[in-house]
Amino acid sequence: MNRTVLGAVIGLLLAAAGLFWWQGRAAVESAAPPPPTMAEIPAEADLEAIPTEDGDGLYGPALPQVDEDTREERRFNRLDRNRDNLINRNEALQPRVAAFRKLDRDGNNLLSFEEWAVATSNRFKGADGDGNGQLTRTEFEKTRPPRPARPQCKC
Repeated sequence: MNRTVLGAVIGLLLAAAGLFWWQGRAAVESAAPPPPTMAEIPAEADLEAIPTEDGDGLYGPALPQVDEDTREERRFNRLDRNRDNLINRNEALQPRVAAFRKLDRDGNNLLSFEEWAVATSNRFKGADGDGNGQLTRTEFEKTRPPRPARPQCKC
């Protein structure tokens, strides 16, 4: 009951503040002076500084340059670390090194079946919430890899 009354009072106060702000803006804008007429402009004013209606001789800022890289070119450039326009084996495998290191527990750069099985078993145990050795559909959803974040609009 108290929350409802408090919410109603706060809502009315916000509405009143918005109304006063809106009316205050309207009063300021209505009291603004009118723009000068041609008769009020001094004769000695530099008429060359006033642009003509067709805009002759005026130039705006330069247009932005468009990045013409395709998706495949961007993917290639991410892998080509030394920018020689060639991808060698080390550059191609570099993004996978961190994931491999997590699985290779003994650090011998060989992934044995036991190392893979332990990692998979631990992942299964982490998803099996009730510990019955079986995954339900909701438990199985926990094993899905995270989706990459959608890029924000570059508007």
